[in-house]
Amino acid sequence: MVDKQADAAANGEQANQPQVAVQKIYVRDASIEVPDGPLVFTREFNPELKVDLNTSTRHIEDDGYQVALTVTVSAQQDDSNAYIVEVQQAGVFQVAGFDDDDQRAHVLGAYCPGVLFPYVRETVSAMVQRAGFPPFLLQPVNFDSLYQQQLQQQQQQGAPAAESAPH
Repeated sequence: MVDKQADAAANGEQANQPQVAVQKIYVRDASIEVPDGPLVFTREFNPELKVDLNTSTRHIEDDGYQVALTVTVSAQQDDSNAYIVEVQQAGVFQVAGFDDDDQRAHVLGAYCPGVLFPYVRETVSAMVQRAGFPPFLLQPVNFDSLYQQQLQQQQQQGAPAAESAPH
């Protein structure tokens, strides 16, 4: 088996296979607001939480893409915001060997955000705790399912196929 892989690599056969490589993962932007501090800490803390997820993709050069996963968490209590956290976790990915644009779009729209999710999850949790609030942990997300839902919505709205990749 190893000999076959070595032969394929030596003959350049592996170069045509689809490949995804993480080049860099970084926090692109992060902020937290505690608009009602310090009064928010004098009351019992039982907020309604709202979580928004958004992804964007930007072609950098050749096979390089920046994928950003933005998470906004709002904790609403007594008709005011206890806190608002927004984190944009980004990654630079090399996506090569995909002849099918739909497959490349799926990798960029579902797989790459899935790679970024544990990092954004940790950053959000740390920021909430550093702001003096109880721990908050984002629940797992099925990015394949979200990607498929977005494609279905775009098809229902009559979006052209070339624009079907989530941004």
